[in-house]
Amino acid sequence: MSTYVLMKILESAPSRYDRGIRWLTLGGLDRAYERLTTYIKTGQKVLDVGCGTGALTILVAKKGAKVKGIDINPQMLEIAGERVKKMSLQKQVKLEEKGVAELESEKEESYDAVVSGLCFSELSEDELSFALKEINRILKPGGLILVADEVKPEAGLKRYLNWILRLPLAIVTWIVTQTTTRAVRGLPDKIREAGFEIRSTRYNRMHSFLELVGQKPGGKN
Repeated sequence: MSTYVLMKILESAPSRYDRGIRWLTLGGLDRAYERLTTYIKTGQKVLDVGCGTGALTILVAKKGAKVKGIDINPQMLEIAGERVKKMSLQKQVKLEEKGVAELESEKEESYDAVVSGLCFSELSEDELSFALKEINRILKPGGLILVADEVKPEAGLKRYLNWILRLPLAIVTWIVTQTTTRAVRGLPDKIREAGFEIRSTRYNRMHSFLELVGQKPGGKN
């Protein structure tokens, strides 16, 4: 399903973002987040890249981890902050207005895991390459990268069908926001090239959405 491009429309009304994403993905994103956060352990230090309204950040915090959520959208962060406060998770969650270009400010080997939901598809090729390199740097040996995002199907027929489904959504997104997402081609390969080992991948039926678990070599996890 290629409706993830409508994220940009929903971002123009952040208060409706979570409800819209749940509807568009038929709850699929929530299930992906639940599966990915089973890898999080109590007491770990976690970074959520592109945290948006904090859905994944809060799930990580509920696992007993200390989590920093970063995003470039201040409206999204404001909503995330309200949700964190409502759930009394302020001691476990820190939110910061920051983009992937500022990951250089994070200390080397300082996180046990990095999570990201529907963020990589908003990045250019160069931005994604930089982000993955920096994520590898800031993860401890054995640390995990947990990703849920939109990808381009590799099979010809599925790629064609996905293009047909995606095109009108992309046009509407552009009209409303003058931006669009970029479904990532070969995301597992890009993550491998950044120095990670792939532990698991899970695709939807159209192979247009991926849940991925990667690990930085070394350490015990």
